Amino acid sequence: MGRKSFLRRRAHHYQERTNSIRRSSLRCINLTPPSTLSPGQMSETNAAEADDVMMCRCASCGATEADAIKLKTCTGCKSARYCSIKCQKEHRSQHKRACKKRATELRDEVLFRQTEGTDCPICLLPMPLDPDKLAMISCCGRKICAGCEFANALREIEEGLKPTCPFCRLPAPRDDEKTFEVNMKRRAEVDDPAALQWMGVECQQKGDYSGAFEFWTRAAELGDSESHYQLSVMYHGGYGVEMDKKKEIHHLEEAAIGGDIVARVDLGVLEQGNGRFERAEKHFTIAANLGCEDAINKLRHLQLRGFMSYKDLNTVIHTHQAALDAMKSSQREAGEANLRRAAREGGYDS
Repeated sequence: MGRKSFLRRRAHHYQERTNSIRRSSLRCINLTPPSTLSPGQMSETNAAEADDVMMCRCASCGATEADAIKLKTCTGCKSARYCSIKCQKEHRSQHKRACKKRATELRDEVLFRQTEGTDCPICLLPMPLDPDKLAMISCCGRKICAGCEFANALREIEEGLKPTCPFCRLPAPRDDEKTFEVNMKRRAEVDDPAALQWMGVECQQKGDYSGAFEFWTRAAELGDSESHYQLSVMYHGGYGVEMDKKKEIHHLEEAAIGGDIVARVDLGVLEQGNGRFERAEKHFTIAANLGCEDAINKLRHLQLRGFMSYKDLNTVIHTHQAALDAMKSSQREAGEANLRRAAREGGYDS
């Protein structure tokens, strides 16, 4: 065998081995060679590659990121980067439409994500949606279900213990409005969102809308969904602020994203009134999945009008019932029965 023939055969074997390794690696990482991709898959792949290249270069001048150049991402669409404010301004006319479209898509992804309900910090079951079945503890600013409050009081009576907070176990504060208000003010001073929200309600009831706005704004900045909802109401009716539809919707959406059921249903009603029934259905479905009865009734109405299939409605009804069942426990039933008895007799029976 000549040297040239030997080298040719060795090169051929090397190429075969390289191709075999490449095919094996593609199978391991679940990729498909470009030659086997369909036209649609190839277009998606090319689009993804184009997006990656775009994020590595300035969308205006094409400069790549280096030690001297730091690219900053567009805050609206998150899909374009610029090396300077000058480049961003120059590219604005070309990018504006695509940026607005992508920003709307990103916002909807967050807005229509199924939120989780709040759990009681003691029994860890989903909180009841009825606020009358909840208890606010002023010493630690926590909300617990009526079942845990009643169970704690019953345990203390049976064992002859001094009253303590069901959550933090400190001596229970006196059960009077003045002590409750003092404790909530102390919690508000350390930026407790629940206390700030409560202080806002107190100011509103006294007609102090500027004070309510200040407390709710601080609580909303800390992520309190109820405060976002209250701010949306203020902007809707012009209570202490100028009426502003854009800010009203913004706070309503933030409240819904944070898990506020009332805000979620209100958004669905607004979308339904604007004729956007698909978006209304999404809002009502998210609320129904958390156990909201009003949302289920509105979905039934959409189904009767032909804007929702019976199959989809049936699926939501099952999820809704599962959410209601998850909120039930014998302890809560006893606590709620005690609340009803106390309401009839005009006092709390502990």
